Amino acid sequence: MSASQSAVRSRAEAVQVSRALDWMILFTLFTAVLGGYHIHYMLTGGDWDFWTDWKDRRLWVTVAPIVSITFPAAVQSMLWYRYRLPFGAVVAVMALMIGEWINRYLNFWGWTYFPVNFVFPSNLVPGAIVLDVVLMLSGSFILTAVVGGLAYGLLFYPGNWPIIAPLHVPVEYNGMMFTLADLQGYHYVRTGTPEYIRMVEKGTLRTFGKDVAPVSAFFSGFVSIIIYFLWHYFGRWFNKTDFVDPAQI
Repeated sequence: MSASQSAVRSRAEAVQVSRALDWMILFTLFTAVLGGYHIHYMLTGGDWDFWTDWKDRRLWVTVAPIVSITFPAAVQSMLWYRYRLPFGAVVAVMALMIGEWINRYLNFWGWTYFPVNFVFPSNLVPGAIVLDVVLMLSGSFILTAVVGGLAYGLLFYPGNWPIIAPLHVPVEYNGMMFTLADLQGYHYVRTGTPEYIRMVEKGTLRTFGKDVAPVSAFFSGFVSIIIYFLWHYFGRWFNKTDFVDPAQI
């Protein structure tokens, strides 16, 4: 083997090792986002995302978008400032969805035997797509926060409605009228604390009549704008690079 052939082969091997290392780094970062986002969402969203009888038209629609826009805003900030990649929100949400489905299937179904249609995670993909599309078209984080953050809150309930609609069908059981989701919660007992034994759907914003979901969605969208700004700056702070002059040490 000539010297030139040996150099070409060594370079090819180096490129292969470098690409393998890149994939390992990407997998590690993706797993870190998955774990951090999952823990954050479970601590803040918690039971509003665990059970179908808690997926009501008021608090679920309000809480879930507000606490779930955090990591998409931070990851989006990091990927856009460093690499001009406009898919940070989708990457973060897909990481969360993978972690949530693993958690719900292995823990809730495989360990405690709750049926999957009682513990499925909320769908956050439509809002994440809108966030990335607004950033890609505008290139402005202010516009992304205002337009994308508001759309994130407004799209949450419609994006989940095809999944949750069959469980909001009214049923009569032992002389009581409630939703199919409440019937699931009645049969699958979790704990004896008051928050678990009450029917969440009974609480409504009666000042606005029966249509409480739009009011909750608009409120969630406005708060999501503020949360997006906050976590966007968290992402920028973690993403900055500081250089130290050795002569000043």
